[in-house]
Amino acid sequence: MEQNTINSTEILETINKANKLTLKNFSNTISLERAIFLSWWCDKGDCKFCYMSTQKNKISDPKKARRRVNNILAEAEMCKRLGWNIEFLSGGYKSFTTSEIKSIASNIYNITEEGVWLNTGITDQLEEYGKEVKGITGAVETANHILQKEICPSKPLNDISKMLDKAGDLGFKKAITIILGLGETFEDINYLIQYLKEHDIDRVIFYSLNPHPETIYVNSSQPASLYYAKVVSTIRLNFPKIEIICGTWVDNLANIGILILSGANGITKFPLFKMFGTKYGKRVEEEVQWTGRKLKGTFTNEEKLGSEKSQYNQDFNPYIKRYIKDSLKNKYK
Repeated sequence: MEQNTINSTEILETINKANKLTLKNFSNTISLERAIFLSWWCDKGDCKFCYMSTQKNKISDPKKARRRVNNILAEAEMCKRLGWNIEFLSGGYKSFTTSEIKSIASNIYNITEEGVWLNTGITDQLEEYGKEVKGITGAVETANHILQKEICPSKPLNDISKMLDKAGDLGFKKAITIILGLGETFEDINYLIQYLKEHDIDRVIFYSLNPHPETIYVNSSQPASLYYAKVVSTIRLNFPKIEIICGTWVDNLANIGILILSGANGITKFPLFKMFGTKYGKRVEEEVQWTGRKLKGTFTNEEKLGSEKSQYNQDFNPYIKRYIKDSLKNKYK
């Protein structure tokens, strides 16, 4: 978009309308969301923006890139203690089998008493899942469907769409992820709006580009805050009841307040245990506070960390202890 076509007053008016609409249809609470990663291996490994695409040729044994299951479950227990929602379980293609993912999700369900979202790739084995899974996430990645073919060559959009439609038929909720800053323009939001309508999406998760070294985006800038806000607020105005989660990075915490006012129900993409108790964690809470919202979850309450012993399985104890230790290090001070 050319600079002389940008109307800042119009953007602020859109944000204001979106904020009123969000408060009309949702509670006054903003959730802290955390994706739990299962593995750093992806069998496809060719998405041009993705960190895992830089690791595929460096990993000789994919099984060694998998996280220990007890570590994953201990992280889920810590999320429950701190009031964080689990955004989804995320793993590259062929990092875990469907039965292994189901087992992990079932154990997390026993801990959190809530079904989890999955973001584990395109699959036709959705019938294997039950109450342990709340919804299925399709990694659409960009609002420009032509660009999607170029930057995600092994993830056909048509296959993602079929999976989401099947998920809906089976009674699962449906979500998609969209990264802003990959080369799309604001006009591409029209396609995104149509996609959300066509596939009856319940949740959309926006991220800003994180320019990873060794990718083609290494020297790209993250999207401007008002551009991000205009996209989110436009989606909110078109979908008053859709759930919107917005991700930003430690170097862009100032985005949080305006994204909430634009329609976000939750915020994500933070290194929870590194940021806990630091000035950065406090900044997240202050950003939420200044929007007039309440926060579900904490970045500062040390009492919520709890005991070094698991409430569910003593095999989690070494990992629980490490998570608490990392949370109290205050690395950024």
